[in-house]
Amino acid sequence: MRRSSSFHALGAAAVALVLAACGGSGEVTEQLYQIHDDLFSVSVVDDRNAVAVGYYGSILRTDDGGNTWKERDSGTTKSLYSVSMADAKHGWAVGQLGTILRTDDGGDTWKPQPNMKQEQGAHLFGVHAIDANNAWVVGEWGTRLFTSNGGQTWEDQSLAIDEEHPQFVWLSPVDQDKVRKGEKVFEDVGLNYVFCLKPPSRKCWIAGEFGYSFWSEDLGKSWNRGEIRGEIEPPPVALGYNEIDLSPEDIAALEQFAKTIEDQPHLNVLIDPKASDREIADFVKDGKPDQLFDLLDARISSVKAVLEEAGLLSDRMRVRGSPPYDWEDFQASDPDFLKRYLDARRAPSPGVAVNVGQNPYLFTVRFQDENNGLISGLGGIMLQTSDGGRTWSYEQTGRKQALFAVDRSEAKIIAVGEKGLVRYSTDGGQTWAAPRQGFPDLFMFMRDLRFAPDARTGFIVGQRGTVLRTTDGGDTWQQVMPAPAAEAEKKS
Repeated sequence: MRRSSSFHALGAAAVALVLAACGGSGEVTEQLYQIHDDLFSVSVVDDRNAVAVGYYGSILRTDDGGNTWKERDSGTTKSLYSVSMADAKHGWAVGQLGTILRTDDGGDTWKPQPNMKQEQGAHLFGVHAIDANNAWVVGEWGTRLFTSNGGQTWEDQSLAIDEEHPQFVWLSPVDQDKVRKGEKVFEDVGLNYVFCLKPPSRKCWIAGEFGYSFWSEDLGKSWNRGEIRGEIEPPPVALGYNEIDLSPEDIAALEQFAKTIEDQPHLNVLIDPKASDREIADFVKDGKPDQLFDLLDARISSVKAVLEEAGLLSDRMRVRGSPPYDWEDFQASDPDFLKRYLDARRAPSPGVAVNVGQNPYLFTVRFQDENNGLISGLGGIMLQTSDGGRTWSYEQTGRKQALFAVDRSEAKIIAVGEKGLVRYSTDGGQTWAAPRQGFPDLFMFMRDLRFAPDARTGFIVGQRGTVLRTTDGGDTWQQVMPAPAAEAEKKS
């Protein structure tokens, strides 16, 4: 069964469109759009031009620095999750069920672009326009699409599963058979954001759920996985020959480890049972591994029992190398299946390897230059890199609410999120604090934040069509949509 992405919980506000009024001559005149739809993304071309998109196919455009916003017809009622303008004329918006829209007139008109994700029904969460011809799109089921001809055609580079992939063992028998036949089965992971530096740089990055991050040095011709580095290292569990009972020292160490990560839900525990050469030789009888499987399964249970007793929820434990008791079902089509499993469990001495699984849900990735970047995420997560995305480390923001977006102005970094959460950093992201003044008191989600190239003009968009604007690099913000006076009149 397809899981629903938590991304979609952000867009469920009621829709209230105001139709254009008729002038005295009977002609239809253009009216300003009274925004009520949730807005999910904004792209800022310069200090005057910006485009925002959101729920139910909403597209809004300003050409006067955000003083007024006008509705533009998207031609769809599907929610649009991301927009990116390559320049003042050309750009893309993407959204539900494989929707890709293209504009060539600054956002006034939009045309749909066919692509293979429409048939698959995959939602598209992020788009980045490198220039008028080249763009990347990312989304659920590991979607990565690239165009080099303005979107006339899209190349599918989505994350696919092979027989060596950790998710292979969790596939249905039908999907496993597809993989063995060479057919595409995509990873069950949402990629939420893609970002590239402006030319002549060729650096791009992707961020998504389960701590997925990628970096590229060739505009995405090849991608490499980034690594999140934490400071918590659980102790390995050492056991003797044919032993399953943990020592008091190992129990105490695991209990302390569980308490340390209990309130850090983005961290999971990876459990991998190990066996010595002697155990594998003694307990795999006549090619039958059941006795060894029982031993490994008992070792897994011993570690899980200690962690659960210490208060760690079982759904945060991931077992790598759970014994495949149905191995014979695969042996005919894959003669090396059992050998690969045993080799992966083989270790100099018996025990259980316990590791931290970095599992944050990541929303937005932005880079200042080719080396220094930030990723914001669920639970107040903020990651920082200084090596181009190869490795990432956690920065403490002091909050547990989601941080949906992060961007840089002239003198500060600003992150926004759910329930009105705003955090500022003036030291490159090392420390974060709430703004002391200059920010409206809003208790709603703020989904995206972007600055213009001048790093002074910026916009925040979010719940109920809210648009905030700054013209001083984020020192002060003004709510421009819906107009505060109109809101007061509506409530009266």
